[in-house]
Amino acid sequence: MIITDDIRKKYVPTIGIECHVQLKTKTKLFAPVSNEAREAEPNTLVSPLCFGLPGTLPVLNEFAVELAIKAGLAMNGEIASFMKFDRKQYFYPDLPKGYQITQFDKPIITSGWLDVPQLDGSQKRVEIERAHMEEDAGKSTHPEGSDFSLVDLNRAGTPLLEIVSKPDMHSAAEARAYAHELFLAMKYADVSEADLYHGNMRFDVNVSIAPVGSTELGTRSETKNLNSFKSIERATLYEIDRQIELLEKGKQVVQETRGWNDAKQITTSQRSKENAHDYRYFPEPDLPPVEITGDQVQAVKKTLPQLPVDIRTKLQKLGIDSQQIAILLEEKRFVDIVLAVDKKHIKKAVNWITSDVQAVVNDGEFDWATFTLTSDDLNQLAIMVADGKLSSTGAKEVLLELITSTTPAEAIATDKKLIQESDEGAIEAIVDSVIAANSSAAEDVKNGEMKAIGFLVGQVMKQSKGKANPQIVNKLLKEKLQS
Repeated sequence: MIITDDIRKKYVPTIGIECHVQLKTKTKLFAPVSNEAREAEPNTLVSPLCFGLPGTLPVLNEFAVELAIKAGLAMNGEIASFMKFDRKQYFYPDLPKGYQITQFDKPIITSGWLDVPQLDGSQKRVEIERAHMEEDAGKSTHPEGSDFSLVDLNRAGTPLLEIVSKPDMHSAAEARAYAHELFLAMKYADVSEADLYHGNMRFDVNVSIAPVGSTELGTRSETKNLNSFKSIERATLYEIDRQIELLEKGKQVVQETRGWNDAKQITTSQRSKENAHDYRYFPEPDLPPVEITGDQVQAVKKTLPQLPVDIRTKLQKLGIDSQQIAILLEEKRFVDIVLAVDKKHIKKAVNWITSDVQAVVNDGEFDWATFTLTSDDLNQLAIMVADGKLSSTGAKEVLLELITSTTPAEAIATDKKLIQESDEGAIEAIVDSVIAANSSAAEDVKNGEMKAIGFLVGQVMKQSKGKANPQIVNKLLKEKLQS
């Protein structure tokens, strides 16, 4: 069945997102074992607790709590003064204990919100229902063609903050925009590596459909473990249309967990969706409740870096347009450089970064370890252009060198013979020579045909081997031919 826009208009999608954020601690949430599992050999970063061995006791990572508080502050959250941990019980090979330590009814963050920029330039506020701390499970892999599975417990016990939005979104575009804004907030708050490719942030999208005018939400599906903004948008679009088709055919939407098949661009059923009572939550007896004081929250607040919302406001006041700001925010290094540039040069610096520099670093083979560009480089380059020492073309050539070179801008320009001639006397001699050699074009300019002046400028630049300052050349030609 083809779902047309007319059919879609009969229904209202409602979307909520759960996001698991890996906190960037050195050790795991409840055990003194390294949290750097990405490059490690399987099952080498484990402890007796990870294996669920009898007699092992969890000890809470205090720094993980600080990062969770910081994350809460980054999304305008209400920090709980009292929190506790609970056991969520289920059986799976990568969870040897038979339960996950999480938070059920007393989470660390009890509310919050993010103002999310939309494609049309407006903002939409998405409410955060809660955020709770929990440990990650291990990782199961299923070798193709084998009748067995492999379990790696290096990830077991990794500190997570699960952020649950309210069902405030009503389109796939809004869902993608919220996920992206949450990603920026976590990255700039410096609570997570926020590397989606490596699973530092994983998104579960809940979608339900109801007829227009209905006061009740429809039955929801949950599409789990989405790790790109494109997959969030496409999976949401697919789920909206899939559920609409079921309702149009008079069928029921089943409450279930689904997975996203990126190759086929479809969601597929994985299991029926559990409810809270299925997990038999009860308080974790091996961990005492935790009190969080106002002084502790204030101490964490003092460590909070500039957030995307603050940076947007600052750059907008400096006259930077929203599209350029969006490009800058994708790379924190760019933001740090731009904010340190002299304000009178900031627009030129932003133009260079969002066009020329961006084009270089977007090359799939670019190595960020070689990146050396600084705010001082851009200041010096902008001054050279303003003083007439460099043309715009010459400045771009120098800029490309500065991206991976620590040589000063002026030295690069001198070495490449890009320094412009600004001595009027020297340029005037060339201008006189060009006018004498191109009398016809000179006469055209005298008669008001200004197109001819471009030809003469070109001849002067050619004779000066590109070193003459074009502004001075134009000025001298006009003085000599139009006065």
